[in-house]
Amino acid sequence: MTSVTTSDAFVHPALFYRTEREYIQQTLAFLKEGLAQHEPMAVAVPGPNLELIKTALGADGEGILFLDMTEVGLNPGRIIPRVLRGFADGHPEGRVRIIGEPIWAGRSETEYPACAQHEALINVAFEGRAVTILCPYDETALEPEVLADARITHPLVIDGDGQQKESDVYDWRAIADRYNQPLVRPEHAPAFSYGRQDLPEVRRFAVARAVDLGLTEERLEDLELSVAELTTNSVVHGGGRGTLAVWAEHSRLVCEVHDGGRLSDSLAGRRPPEPGQIGGRGLMLVHYVTDLVRLHTTAEGTTVRFYLDL
Repeated sequence: MTSVTTSDAFVHPALFYRTEREYIQQTLAFLKEGLAQHEPMAVAVPGPNLELIKTALGADGEGILFLDMTEVGLNPGRIIPRVLRGFADGHPEGRVRIIGEPIWAGRSETEYPACAQHEALINVAFEGRAVTILCPYDETALEPEVLADARITHPLVIDGDGQQKESDVYDWRAIADRYNQPLVRPEHAPAFSYGRQDLPEVRRFAVARAVDLGLTEERLEDLELSVAELTTNSVVHGGGRGTLAVWAEHSRLVCEVHDGGRLSDSLAGRRPPEPGQIGGRGLMLVHYVTDLVRLHTTAEGTTVRFYLDL
C-alpha cells in the first residue's frame, strides 16, 4: 500500500477492497508501516476479517489491540468514545494508528444512517490529533450508495492496489446533515407526555411497556437507565417537558423521547467527559448500554430513539 501521507495531523483514509487478498495486503501494509514507526495500534473489524488479519500478522501482531467490531461497535454511536477515543486517549504521546471497519454487509437499513453519521463525525472528533484511522469498505458486498457516502466522509481513498488519492467530494458535514432524518413514530405506539413531576411515572410506564413487549429482565436495567437519562435531560435541557413512546419493531424494542431541546454539539453523546467534569454523560451512557441510537434534531426540538434487541 502506498504510504498514507498528508500534511494534516489527523489522517482518515477509506480502503476500497474487492477480494480477501486485497484486504489482507493493504491492511497488513498499513499495520507494518505502523510497526516500523513504533506506533500504538488497534484493529476493530468484524470477526472474520479480524481473524484474517491476526493470522496474516502472526507474531507481528503482539502488542496490537484486536477488537471484534460487531461487538464493540454494534451501536455505531459508541465507537468514537469507547473504541477510537478509548484507545487514542490511552496513548497521548506520538501518533496512534487504528483500523476501524464500522460498516459491513450485515448492517440493517435502520442502522446505516447512524453508521454514516459516525464516519462523518470521526473527522471532527479527531481534528488536529496525531491519529490515523483506516476504514475498509467491501466494494463487492456494500451498496453503491454506501460506497458513495464513504467518498464523502473520507478525505483520502485507497484502492485495492494501494493507490492513494484525495477525494474530490469530501464534505463530512453534508453526510452528518443528510442523515439527520425525521423519525416518524408509528401511530399505534402508546405515548406518555411528562413534566418534571411525572418522571417516576413515565419511567414506570416505560418499564411496564417493555415487559409487555417481551424485553428480558437482564435488559430492563439498560432500559431504565436510558429512560431516566433522556427524560431527565428533557426537563433540565429540553424545555421542561417531553413525550415518551415504547413499541416493538423487527424483533427490537424501540423507545423514543421527544422534547423541545436542540443538540447544538455535533459530538453530543460521543465526546468523553473531561476529568472532573460534572454532568454531560447522559446521552453517552445511552449509547453504551443500548444496541442502536438514532437522533433527529432541529431548532424546534430533538428526538432520541434507542433500540434494544428482544
